[in-house]
Amino acid sequence: MAVQVPSRQLFIDGEWREPILKKRLPIINPATEEIIGNIPAATAEDVELAVAAARRALSRNKGKDWATAPGAVRAKYLRAIAAKVTERKTELAKLEAIDCGKPLDEAVWDIEDVAGCFEYYADLAEGLDAKQKAPVSLPMETFKSYVLKEPIGVVGLITPWNYPLLMATWKVAPSLAAGCAAILKPSELASITCLELAEVCREVGLPPGVLNILTGLGPEAGAPLASHPDVDKIAFTGSSATGSKIMAAAAQMVKPVSLELGGKSPIIVFEDVDLDKAAEWTAFGCFWTNGQICSATSRLIVHENIAREFLDRLVKWTKNIKISDPFEEGCRLGPVVSGGQYEKVLKFISTAKSEGATILSGGVRPEHLKKGFFVEPTIITDVTTSMQIWREEVFGPVLCVKTFSTEEEALELANDSHYGLGAAVISNDLERCDRVSKNLQAGIVWVNCSQPCFCQAPWGGNKRSGFGRELGEWGLDNYLSVKQVTQYVSDEPWGWYRSPSKL
Repeated sequence: MAVQVPSRQLFIDGEWREPILKKRLPIINPATEEIIGNIPAATAEDVELAVAAARRALSRNKGKDWATAPGAVRAKYLRAIAAKVTERKTELAKLEAIDCGKPLDEAVWDIEDVAGCFEYYADLAEGLDAKQKAPVSLPMETFKSYVLKEPIGVVGLITPWNYPLLMATWKVAPSLAAGCAAILKPSELASITCLELAEVCREVGLPPGVLNILTGLGPEAGAPLASHPDVDKIAFTGSSATGSKIMAAAAQMVKPVSLELGGKSPIIVFEDVDLDKAAEWTAFGCFWTNGQICSATSRLIVHENIAREFLDRLVKWTKNIKISDPFEEGCRLGPVVSGGQYEKVLKFISTAKSEGATILSGGVRPEHLKKGFFVEPTIITDVTTSMQIWREEVFGPVLCVKTFSTEEEALELANDSHYGLGAAVISNDLERCDRVSKNLQAGIVWVNCSQPCFCQAPWGGNKRSGFGRELGEWGLDNYLSVKQVTQYVSDEPWGWYRSPSKL
């Protein structure tokens, strides 16, 4: 399918601008390995311009144009963005699929979620005004107190390549709803649709500088953004290693950060399940988005009484997944995002094998696909808890398996991780699901499913999966600062010191 990739520049202060150093990076289609275009590569010099533009946007007309404007004003722009995204849904989905390799049907779903997320935060922006001056109950009648919620200021948003436009929207929509001005730095591996978001913002007349979009490499564009003294907060989604660096850079200025990092999420399958339903959710939980999901339930913990039969069924479901170019009808697994990622996934598989694990299914390039970064969905058994495959995030279509005999053992295995993003439990015993949900060390627990995500519900992890919550009202709070205002309302003097007039 011929998809024309638009040639864009950086988006700064409401205008397209060539990078100061005029550098560009190639865009590679992961399904064909062909170069299909290029993106501008921002550097520290461009970050300076973008931060200055964001600062101006906040102070323009003493803040009345954006930061202190009624929430309804910001909501109007967010709804206009949602409408434009919906209008361009087919084109944006095709650009997403060709850029990051996800099946076209998934990309369409993502773009629908993008529009829904902007709509949702438009509603919350409108509701913000009514929540201002919320009274605080005090024990002394001589004082009155209320709370103001104010935008944090200029925010740096650094986003990953697995859901390029959707993950950007999870940060852009609430930050703009709150009245912040933002600089978005998407991953250099998949930036096309984020640059199209800039065009959408231009078309709807978003005030200049409110959203600036800088594409480029992490060390050249992301690092100077994270450490910039005029950026008031950083929100980052990506690897734990990069998250740690961002936290260190922000710490120099005591700058707040919210981090959504890696995961190695468990899925516990008890012996009382419908094998086919459980097998499909297990496959979906690890192989959706080509296995490149931070919350992927990539550690299967299955009851020993059903393990053999369940794995036989799971292999059948897995072999039935259509692996193809993302644009082929019915594609359910596309390529991983890049050559580097492809090599990394295969290395994880070969290390598991050399450590003594068994590759039950997959683990290789599909025979019918000679080009592209394709890896068959992989199931690995005979795993021990000290193996790399059990402990480290693969970010590819690779599932590792262990069995258990008791609920306590299942929980011990599930919680045996540095990470704590997601977890799933599959059982017909809902009381047991309740118990297990409470005891799983994760920010998100799915019961009898895996991976559903709604912009109304909080998203984020514990342990090395980061902190802070995105989505829902929690996502808006990420970008708001709370101010206490307390007034003395008595006519009487305070009376702590002796009055000089009475001496």
